[in-house]
Amino acid sequence: MPPIPVWALGLIYWLHMLATVAWIGSLVAVSLLVLPAVRQTLQPRDQLAFLAAMQKRLEPIAWFSMGLLAVTGLFQLSSNPHYDGFLSTSGQWSIAILVKHSLAVVMVVVSAIQTWEVLPAIRRGLLRAEKADPEELARLQRREVLLLRINLLLSALILAATALARAS
Repeated sequence: MPPIPVWALGLIYWLHMLATVAWIGSLVAVSLLVLPAVRQTLQPRDQLAFLAAMQKRLEPIAWFSMGLLAVTGLFQLSSNPHYDGFLSTSGQWSIAILVKHSLAVVMVVVSAIQTWEVLPAIRRGLLRAEKADPEELARLQRREVLLLRINLLLSALILAATALARAS
């Protein structure tokens, strides 16, 4: 593969950072700012409705960011002089990148559980109106918050692995 022009590599790095900020920034904002405020001001059922509506807006951004991160990350890997194979553990950089990508896969799995299991269950519960079991809705809300916090922790670990790779 011919070398990537500097301007194109710069664009790829910028898009990668932009996607990182969009995805991780939304996790930080929701976890540390929005959810605590929602808990203080809304009733449990309204909290769930708000959470479902907010996640409906955030899901496309998160999934687009994940796709953009995968594509731009592949270009970055191919242009990095440290890169010597997909599962290589030949040095600190390779190990840090392998850890980063392993954590990213876990993040994708957690996001998939949120998107295709927990949030649809919350939406179904909200549609049932008075028939919905409040305990079940509370359990779903706790699970959604737990998954959100797991992804926030994973994102911090991914950034740490990225910093370690950059320092190599």
